[in-house]
Amino acid sequence: MQRILWSPLNIPYQFQHYNNQASRESADPTLVYFKGRYYIFASMSGGFYYSDDMLHWDWHENRDLTPFRYAPDVRQVGEWLIFSSSDRDPSAIYRTKDPMSDDFEKLSEPFPFWDPNTFQDEDGRVYFYWGCTNTTPIYGQEFDPETMTPIGEKKELIFGHPDRHGWERPDYPGRPKEKGKEGFAMRLYRLAMKISGSDKKPFIEGAFMNKWNGRYYLQYAAPGTELATYGDGVYVGDSPLGPFTYQAHNPFSSKTGGFITGAGHGSTIEDEYGNLWHAATMRISVNANFERRLGLFPAGLDEDGLLFCNQHFADYPLEIPEGKFDPLSMKPKWMLLSYKKEATASSSRAGHAPSQAVNEDIRTCWCADGSTGEWYRLDLGEVYEVHSVQINFADVDVPMLDVDKSLRSNVYTSNRYIDPDPTLRTRWLLEGSEDGSTWSVLADKRDAETNLPHDCVELDGVKLRFLRITAEKLPYDEPFALSGLRVFGYGSCSAPEKVEAFTVRRYDAMTAGLFWKPVDGAIGYNVRYGIAPDKLYASHMVYGRCKVPLTTLNAGQTYYAAVDAFGEGGVTEGACLPL
Repeated sequence: MQRILWSPLNIPYQFQHYNNQASRESADPTLVYFKGRYYIFASMSGGFYYSDDMLHWDWHENRDLTPFRYAPDVRQVGEWLIFSSSDRDPSAIYRTKDPMSDDFEKLSEPFPFWDPNTFQDEDGRVYFYWGCTNTTPIYGQEFDPETMTPIGEKKELIFGHPDRHGWERPDYPGRPKEKGKEGFAMRLYRLAMKISGSDKKPFIEGAFMNKWNGRYYLQYAAPGTELATYGDGVYVGDSPLGPFTYQAHNPFSSKTGGFITGAGHGSTIEDEYGNLWHAATMRISVNANFERRLGLFPAGLDEDGLLFCNQHFADYPLEIPEGKFDPLSMKPKWMLLSYKKEATASSSRAGHAPSQAVNEDIRTCWCADGSTGEWYRLDLGEVYEVHSVQINFADVDVPMLDVDKSLRSNVYTSNRYIDPDPTLRTRWLLEGSEDGSTWSVLADKRDAETNLPHDCVELDGVKLRFLRITAEKLPYDEPFALSGLRVFGYGSCSAPEKVEAFTVRRYDAMTAGLFWKPVDGAIGYNVRYGIAPDKLYASHMVYGRCKVPLTTLNAGQTYYAAVDAFGEGGVTEGACLPL
């Protein structure tokens, strides 16, 4: 089996029912490597995911333990895993030697906290971090490692600074109107940030501490989970309680463009080979603000000690070598073949045309009138060598369960309910054809015992022009809907031409607009940018246009950028120029 990493992760996201809305959610992941196994604990999941290789995940249900509320934190302290989660009442801290046993011991209830994080230093001392508001900072305090109770005084560690950290702004105010029209950067940013108000302050949340090479890396998330710019930043210091200095490359985790956006409130670990990985929250936020998914990204420290993630083409299939690797060497395994190709369907609701499943936007979808038996057909336009298909199901009109309040209160909170129905299934048949008349089965999941909304099919270079997927069974018999039928493989054309130059407009100290001329063979562009020509760690991917607003810059920081053209024939790196 090939070692392919997909984001969002292909796991059974749980349905949440609250505020007259129903949607799938998993977010705020804590990734941990413990006793030879990897675990992901995520908000409001009623269990956790486990894996031997971080590429293929299984599910373990546990609906009784309070750490499976929001932002569960799971860190190793000695031979134990220490568990905690967000709670407005006095929050509990637990420990276990084996999470699969469901045997947890309560250690303490020190005080109410939200978005907790536990860290044990090399000398055995333990520190606790917490905070999740737009008015107070992230705090830190030393804890007794045996009793998990506070020692000494808490310290204020990280405040928001949206006046100089562009990525922390919940809403970009934009440049002044010219002749009654909004500027380019403001139009695009308002579209991405329409949920928030222009005077909203950023949430500073999701603390996570690591120590590398004798230095302490305190990570945090901003500005809000429902925003495309949701990312993770980091401060670095020589002590676990500071003082800390803002890293020049920030945010170190950010995905503001492409099929799915958002890469905030995460965690960073070393795997068994010493590679760094960062797990983070990715947003959909259509049915509800907290409609979210999980992403996993190669990470690293450069020669100057800067923490970074490789999130270039992060929602494309990436081949992960076994053993030690260079995180910057990760490239798309195959190229996208389905962008804006012709699609038809058995039926379509108003506002949900077939084209909306091939526009590379997870927040739009094609939706049929019915469920079982409805089909969606894609014409790639020519015969390609297809190597993989990612099937992204969307949830439309999922019925809100009428659940007794007493049952709701027993499942985490008084106004939320995680549906424990073990019979929910996502079943379908995927077929392919060269001529549109003779069809062969590519994947048959009509009897599958799984509920995977981002399922992936890996093929061995099958020659195809047409694909057809038919619904067999969907959760709650909801209508068949696809936010993306994404086909990957090799095109017959060559890689695009090179983008040699671009122009820059600076709208303010933290916002730059980039403009360039289209090149032959490109369906889109990946703008890499960073604080030095050899540190272009951040990126923003766009399809079908030759301009992008970079709204996540830090005031007073020098930046460089390159516009890489990509298409069905590959990727061509652009010239690196100063902003």
